Amino acid sequence: MNQVLLSIPYLASAVLFILSLKGLASQVTARRGNLLGMVGMASALLATLAAEGVHPISRMWVVVAMLVGAAVGTVLAARVAMTAMPELVALLHSFVGAAAVLVGYGSFFGKHGLTDVGHAIHMVEIFVAVWIGAITFTGSVVAFFKLRGLVTGKPLLLPGRHGLNLALVVASVALGLVIVAERNGEPLGALVAATVIALILGAHLVLAIGGADMPVVVSLLNSYSGWTAAAAGFMLANDALIVTGALVGSSGAILSYIMCRAMNRSIWSVVLGGFGANGGGQAAAGAAAAAGGEVHEITVGETARELLDARTVIIVPGYGMAVARAQHSVHEVTDRLRARNIQVRFAIHPVAGRLPGHMNVLLAEASVPYDLVLEMDEINGDFPDTDVVLIIGANDIVNPSAQTDPHSPIAGMPVLEVWKARRVVVLKRGRAAGYAGVDNPLFYQENTRMLFGDAHQTMSALEKELG
Repeated sequence: MNQVLLSIPYLASAVLFILSLKGLASQVTARRGNLLGMVGMASALLATLAAEGVHPISRMWVVVAMLVGAAVGTVLAARVAMTAMPELVALLHSFVGAAAVLVGYGSFFGKHGLTDVGHAIHMVEIFVAVWIGAITFTGSVVAFFKLRGLVTGKPLLLPGRHGLNLALVVASVALGLVIVAERNGEPLGALVAATVIALILGAHLVLAIGGADMPVVVSLLNSYSGWTAAAAGFMLANDALIVTGALVGSSGAILSYIMCRAMNRSIWSVVLGGFGANGGGQAAAGAAAAAGGEVHEITVGETARELLDARTVIIVPGYGMAVARAQHSVHEVTDRLRARNIQVRFAIHPVAGRLPGHMNVLLAEASVPYDLVLEMDEINGDFPDTDVVLIIGANDIVNPSAQTDPHSPIAGMPVLEVWKARRVVVLKRGRAAGYAGVDNPLFYQENTRMLFGDAHQTMSALEKELG
C-alpha cells in the first residue's frame, strides 16, 4: 500500500475521531461516540500494519504488543472502580508521554539522510516530541500519585518556584538550539539533558498544584498528551497521528478552559499552582463561627419524611457519592420519589468529582435518565423554588463563602446556590472540610440538616424508609 492509498484510511479515521468527539459531547450519544473512536483507531492501526515498507518481523512484534496491551486494558477496565477512574486516566496519559520520548529517541538514532535544512527541521520535531512527552510523563505520574493518595494533595511551594520553572524552560530552549544546530556530531548529551530537565519540570509543575485543581490538571494532561502525539506525528510524518493529537490536544485545552471558568480561575493560576497553600478556610471558618458554628443533625427517618412531603427535590452528587459507590442506591431513591409524583432532578457542577464529567458517568452507570441530569447553569435558578436539596458528598461546589467571603480561597467561584432551597440535607462521612480544605458555612445555616454516615449505607436505609 503506497502513501496515497494509506492516506485514505487515515482520512477515514480522522473523520471518525471528529464524529467520536461530537458524540462524547452528550450523555445520550456518548456510547456511539466511543464506538466510532474505537473503529477509527482500529482503521488507522490496520492501515499502518498493511503499509508497504513494514518489515514482517516488525509487524509481528507490533501485533504482539497490541495483543498484550489489549489484554492488560481489558483487565484494567473490568476491575477498576469508578472512584479510581481519575488516577487511571492520569496513568494512561503518562503512557502517551513515555511513548513519545521513546519514539523520539528511536527516531534520533535512526538513519535520516536529510539535507541540512531537513535535518534541522527533523531535530526540532524530535526535541519538541521528547520535551513535551517527558513533561507529560512525570506530570501524569505525579497526578496519579496525588489522586491515589500516595502524595499529599497540598501544593509543594518551593522558594522561588516560578524562577526555577523559568530557568528550566530557558535551559531547555538553549539545549534545543544546540540539538538543532549540531550537524556533524550526534548531540545525544544535549537531548538527554533536555529530557531530564523536562522530567523535572513536569513533576514540579504538578506538585505545585493543589488538590482542588486536580480535575483541571487531568484535563490539562489530556491536552498535553494530545500535543505530544501531534509532535510525534510530525516526527514520523504520520498524518493520522497529527490529526488525532491535534483533536485531543485542542479538545483538552477547551475543556480545561471551561473548567477554569467554572472555578473563576485563569488557566495560568492553575498551571503555576499554589491554590490551597494556606490550608484553606480560615476566613470561611470565621464566617462559620459568626453563624454559631453549630450543626443540626437529622435522621434517615426524618429525611424520608422531608422528601415525601416535598413537591420538588434536587440531588447534588459529589465525590463522596463516588467513594461510597452510592449511585445505584441514589437511582432507587429517585425512582421511589418519582413514583409518588415528586419531581427529582440532579444538579451537576462542572468540577464535581476528580475528573471532568465524573458525576455524569456515575449516574449513567446507575441508569439515571439523562433528562434528569442538568448542568449548573441550567438548574441554578431553580433552587429558590425547591423544597428539598439532597447533597451527597459534595462540599466546595455548594459553599456560599465563594459569594459572601472575598477572602475565601474559593472566592468568586461559581457554585450551586443550594442554600436558597427550603430545606438542605447534607450527607457526609464526617465534619472534615472539602478537597480544597475550605470550611463550609452552609453546614451551620438554619435550613441545613446534616446526615452523617457512609453515603451508600445512608441511601440504602433511605431507600427502605421510602418503601
